[in-house]
Amino acid sequence: MEVKIVENAKDIQCDALIINKFEGENTSMDLVNKYAPEDFTGKCGQVFSIHTRNEYPAKQIIAVGFGKRENIDNNIVRENIAKAIKKCSELKAKTVAISLDTDYNYGGPAVLGAEIGNYHFDKYKNKKEHKVNEIYLSNIDKELVERSVVVSDSMKLTRNLANEPAAYATPTKLAEIAQNIQGIETEIFNYAKVEEMGMGAYLAVAKGSVEPPKFIHMKYIPQNPKKRIAIIGKGLCFDSGGLDIKPANSMLNMKDDMSGAAAILGVMQAIGKIRPDVEVHGIIAACENMPSGSSYKPGDIVTAMNGKTIEVDNTDAEGRLTLADALCYACKLEVDEVIDIATLTGACVVALGNTVSGIMGNNEDFIRSIIETGKIVGEKFWQMPMYQEFRDNMNSDVADMKNTGTRYGGTSAAGMFLKEFVTDKVKWAHLDVAGTAFIDKPYKEFCKGATGVGVRTILKYLISQ
Repeated sequence: MEVKIVENAKDIQCDALIINKFEGENTSMDLVNKYAPEDFTGKCGQVFSIHTRNEYPAKQIIAVGFGKRENIDNNIVRENIAKAIKKCSELKAKTVAISLDTDYNYGGPAVLGAEIGNYHFDKYKNKKEHKVNEIYLSNIDKELVERSVVVSDSMKLTRNLANEPAAYATPTKLAEIAQNIQGIETEIFNYAKVEEMGMGAYLAVAKGSVEPPKFIHMKYIPQNPKKRIAIIGKGLCFDSGGLDIKPANSMLNMKDDMSGAAAILGVMQAIGKIRPDVEVHGIIAACENMPSGSSYKPGDIVTAMNGKTIEVDNTDAEGRLTLADALCYACKLEVDEVIDIATLTGACVVALGNTVSGIMGNNEDFIRSIIETGKIVGEKFWQMPMYQEFRDNMNSDVADMKNTGTRYGGTSAAGMFLKEFVTDKVKWAHLDVAGTAFIDKPYKEFCKGATGVGVRTILKYLISQ
């Protein structure tokens, strides 16, 4: 979608003009005020469309409810512009102008909403989904619009990768994409190098697949950085469950088990363009978890990079094993903070559903700052408990720990497992996006499929530093 800034969007000859209606107020367009039904009151998400009959330069007017004027914020703008863009797509509009009746600086969130609402993953369809080609805006902050274009491009990369079949989005492909990100230095470690570094937990998961593992380290290092941060994404390009194989229905969308890795690639793409005054390390331990004669087995004991031994209680608790070594590696970089993002536990989906992500960590202030950042950009996080009892359930008779506990409190148990591989001097937060990374029906501005969750929050947090 091409974004164009013009003097007055209402004067543009286009297929559709998007305006807003505040609850209890008239719109700026008489045609809408005259013909809109009585139940179109301006509540958030209401949409009314009308053909202009050549009374205006636009062929159609799309009015969308924004709720009370005093409640307007970036989330209101983004979600409702996305809804209006979806309506434009239904009407087969190609060119769309946006002119909102408000002094609020809406350009950035409007562009992001338009891009999200216009998204379809139709790469493999012969009949493509209709998409808006151009949007026009006026009286807006050009810099914020350009920033939103960067963010939306990063979300698009993330969503595309998570929607791709596993045959395409292999560890090798993720490594190739990482190496081609502009403004970022990337190092790829192969099996032999990873083995040399002592990443026995990660390699145990990887060895059952014919696809070779790729450990990816992306670096953005500005002069005199104000902070050093590592961001880690779970990179299971396909998760069959290994020898503890998943049921067929549970395996169907396991192409999305690299959503965390896809988010990190999206964030690093944006960082390479925005270039903030903070050092950022993007880390992905990419591999597949497959059943074969070379697969790791229940009862195996593996050794992580920090020397801790793990009894494999279940081969389907594989993500935490790959993250264990990635966390060890990140801490060796002597960063100030580490954020990992992973589609880690089904228990998190049971606890929080498909609209809220879980968060845990070792520093309350750090966790709160990420939660508050998420609120600003429209991503919800809920802190899960981390008590010693969850760790005690993973005690092993033959190793330092097992990779699972009991059937209860699975999300917190996974968090306590990961904590074992984070040094005390590093602030760490773990984002469990198992329920929010991939949705089975449309929700708010998102269509069915990958959402790109985490890109906005992590990117906003990094830039705010």
